[in-house]
Amino acid sequence: MKLLIARPMPAEVEARARAEFDVEIRSETLPLTRDEMLQALRDFDVVVPTLGDLFSAQVFAEAPNPRCKLLANFGVGYNHIDVDAARAAGVAVTNTPGAVTDATADIAMTLLLSTARRAGEGERLVRADDWQGWHPTQMLGHHVTGKRVGIVGMGRIGQAIARRCHFGFGMQVAYQSRSAKDLDFPAVYTDDLKALAGSVDFLILAVPGGAETRHLINALVLGAMNPSAILINIARGEVVDESALIAALQVGEIAGAGLDVYEFEPAVPQALRDMQNVTLLPHLGTATEEVRTDMGHMALDNVAAFVAGHALPNPV
Repeated sequence: MKLLIARPMPAEVEARARAEFDVEIRSETLPLTRDEMLQALRDFDVVVPTLGDLFSAQVFAEAPNPRCKLLANFGVGYNHIDVDAARAAGVAVTNTPGAVTDATADIAMTLLLSTARRAGEGERLVRADDWQGWHPTQMLGHHVTGKRVGIVGMGRIGQAIARRCHFGFGMQVAYQSRSAKDLDFPAVYTDDLKALAGSVDFLILAVPGGAETRHLINALVLGAMNPSAILINIARGEVVDESALIAALQVGEIAGAGLDVYEFEPAVPQALRDMQNVTLLPHLGTATEEVRTDMGHMALDNVAAFVAGHALPNPV
């Protein structure tokens, strides 16, 4: 069976892929083009795609009866794949849950602390050689310890973030999700997103991407937040109506934002780049050598199971 890996991978993952499979590893770091996706479906038995490789219903419609029977996605999020269209075409889809949890939660805390304490702004000040020295009212930010945090989505990643907030910073945790969870830490559940947004100092997004969560955070939710509150997004860019976020920041409806993902990434609006009260990261959620290697092995575990005719470890 022929395997296509859509992007370069950590060395350990590439070595395993070459040792175990008849593999072609694409050297390009940009997403697959439409023509490349069509070729992948027609010429390979298994494809390992990742974020940005838009296997839409239209792509599957243009490649009827594909040779490819498995998309072993590299990543826990798979909103770039139309799973229903894939299944209709006889293509299974897997992902890499678990491997990304702690790294993504760490990035959420990085953004929360950096934005609240104006770390990015301060670093830019020092690098520009504009720092005039310490004084009692210099760059006063927002205290984090003991504050109230709201988490939208209480799956693996949401819970990992909540544990860091509660056990690490003594924060009061509230959350909104499809249903209440049985948790090993104190947290207040609400099914009302606007009420949650209006009751917290920090609002952290940890929901999957896709049609159900597109623009979940809109002008109404942002308008319900306190003027001193900060929004953190480590989910998917399209979860936030980016235009509404920019407007809310410009008029002071919220105090700031920490973003690792963007609605139309890699494009980041100039308005966000111009704001000192916004921390911007280039989608670093899982960007550690260990985590990306674990993700690669998990994807290849799904490939190996498929080749051997075994049950897929991580079907979606």
